[in-house]
Amino acid sequence: MKLKTITSAIAALTMAATAQTKIVIKGSDTLGAKMVPQLTEAYKAAGNNIQFEIAAEGSSSCFTALLAGTADFGMSSRGIKSKEKDKFASKGQEAVAHIAGVDMIAVIVNEANGVKALTKKQVADIFTGKVSDWSQIGGKAGAIKAYTRNTSSGTYKTFQKLAMNKVDYGKNTRKMAGNEQIAEAVAGDVNGIGYVGLAYAKRDGIAAATVDNVSPEPANKTTYPLSRNLYYYTVGQPKGEVQKFINWSLTSPVAAKVINNVGFIAPDILKKSASLK
Repeated sequence: MKLKTITSAIAALTMAATAQTKIVIKGSDTLGAKMVPQLTEAYKAAGNNIQFEIAAEGSSSCFTALLAGTADFGMSSRGIKSKEKDKFASKGQEAVAHIAGVDMIAVIVNEANGVKALTKKQVADIFTGKVSDWSQIGGKAGAIKAYTRNTSSGTYKTFQKLAMNKVDYGKNTRKMAGNEQIAEAVAGDVNGIGYVGLAYAKRDGIAAATVDNVSPEPANKTTYPLSRNLYYYTVGQPKGEVQKFINWSLTSPVAAKVINNVGFIAPDILKKSASLK
């Protein structure tokens, strides 16, 4: 009986030692559709016995999940709002931001569209509905069809802030679930225009327009007018396996290569002071 008990105890300890830790990540589609899944695969390939669950449902879900305790950390393509900070404070908590990378919100048009250079004012006029036909901005006559993210998206709100001076979107804009859906819609619509994260701007059928004569390319990250930070958020400072993964994703050359290959810009760990809003 004693031998059986000892054997069972050893087996239990062995199973505990080999069991995977599970990290649940929720939030932004911009981060969660490509970048974070590829980072987690690279992390596991480096020998880390971790299981990841990723739900990319929009940046707002990052904060609701953290508040509900259903995520170990969150992904957001925008900074936390004051009212969201207050919700954490009311629970005696703090949402801590970690810069996961730099993105550019690319304004995309159909590749057959002759208008591939826009001013920031023209971008604002299109998405607020002041300009409704391509002929108004030097293009071939045709009703503009503007595709946007949905209201739970951090990109939706950040674009409104950076490109539209916080003015409301036009009533005829078409809301889409994610970056890939917008890119697909514009690729199939000669009169379409939309916006996507930099990692989604290279697909066939679309072209990224310049904004105020600056193209959305990594070399222009400080001059392109629609640049932004991407964030991980944790409740308090991260600990344990979450801390290990976040530190790796922010500082590892392997992680930086993944981020850059996806199409975003890896955090500049040598110049942390050069942060964007």
